[in-house]
Amino acid sequence: MTGDQWGSIQDELNETLGANSFKNWIKPLTYVGSEDGIARFQVPTNFLGNYVSQNFGDVILSKISKFDASVRRIAFETSLTCSSKTASAPLAAPQVISTTEPVNPKDPLNGSPLDKRFTFDNFVVGKPNELAHAAAKRVSEGGPVTFNPLFLYGGVGLGKTHLMHAIAWELRTNQPHLNVLNLSAEQFMYRFVQALRDRKMMDFKELFRSVDVLMVDDVQFIAGKDSTQEEFFHTFNALVDQHKQIIISADRAPDEIKALENRIRSRLQSGLVVDLHPTDYELRLGILQSKSEAFNLMYPGLEVENGILEFLAARIVSNVRILEGALTRLFAFASLVGKPITMDLTQECLTDILRVSERKVSIEEIQRKVADHYLIRHSDLVGPKRIRTFARPRQIAMYLCKQLTTRSLPEIGRHFGGRDHTTVMHGVRRIEELKKQDAQIAEDVELLRRSLEA
Repeated sequence: MTGDQWGSIQDELNETLGANSFKNWIKPLTYVGSEDGIARFQVPTNFLGNYVSQNFGDVILSKISKFDASVRRIAFETSLTCSSKTASAPLAAPQVISTTEPVNPKDPLNGSPLDKRFTFDNFVVGKPNELAHAAAKRVSEGGPVTFNPLFLYGGVGLGKTHLMHAIAWELRTNQPHLNVLNLSAEQFMYRFVQALRDRKMMDFKELFRSVDVLMVDDVQFIAGKDSTQEEFFHTFNALVDQHKQIIISADRAPDEIKALENRIRSRLQSGLVVDLHPTDYELRLGILQSKSEAFNLMYPGLEVENGILEFLAARIVSNVRILEGALTRLFAFASLVGKPITMDLTQECLTDILRVSERKVSIEEIQRKVADHYLIRHSDLVGPKRIRTFARPRQIAMYLCKQLTTRSLPEIGRHFGGRDHTTVMHGVRRIEELKKQDAQIAEDVELLRRSLEA
């Protein structure tokens, strides 16, 4: 692998991991060179090398394999320099501090490396993703094909790739005799073009028609690429005719992928199409709690102030990847500076993320939405009348103001006819209770929240 290729990989990692994770963990890496199947990187500190190896090693290795298939391992090294008094002395030999090997180095089909973090055990299930999770679990059992293909779609960071890898892990663990091929649509196209160039199309066809389970990530990539679409269509048909399982993911539904041939679109819609919805507050909090438990083992003794996870779940709503990245940075920062995770430290460490995630919803907008939803006047919503027709929407509006704005309870109370902050607190708690007991209330609150965040 060349330095220019590493530059291209850095661009991909920046897009995949997000600007903050890239800046903190990937940018400090210096590519040294590749030899004997090992790509070597120099890092400024042991801590950074170990952290990158544990959290991003598999992703980096997967990206490198696209450019140089001979690289099977990556190593992170730190050079120990002499003091300024002996500056003329030679540098000490690099100290290897961590290495990352592919998680599935014996894969005969040479698919994408599987991320060891992406298993069903590590997938937090909530209302927005419960159908996708259930469908993925059913497919991972490897029994008779009940729906083909399974098509998972949704925005960035909602769990599509996690479920794809979880299915592959489950199949390879429980049914190792199955040929499971997991790759991206980009890799499918690359192999197809390479087979054309090398005049090995029969080998290509034989390889893809010999699998028991074919998993293709980001299928929208082949849209507009006529020859690749043609071969994908024939591969798809051949596997379906053999009752082989196909699992596809994309960033949008089949009928929303432009420049995709109608016959392929029709085929993709012939199985089970499942949407992974944007996360709600409860799911985000569950993800943070699960991630925090893992970090507590990594950083023993690090204190976390009450309310931090709830604060992050309420403020960072864009996608799970950014949410997890924020928590990763927070724990690492607190460990490095030797301080407990308090609200002040959280806001200091995550200033850029919180600024981007700053709520743009106003109390007035929330009040208007709630009043329109329940067909009542704004004056009745904020007025003194306590009949349930007005009181319940009022409490829902207070709850949404607490969740979707950074305003304090006294400030919220002032916007509701000058009510005391204890009244607002009671309203918020009441809605939290009712959401668990009353399905209609829970549905109304979720509908209003999504409408306000759209």
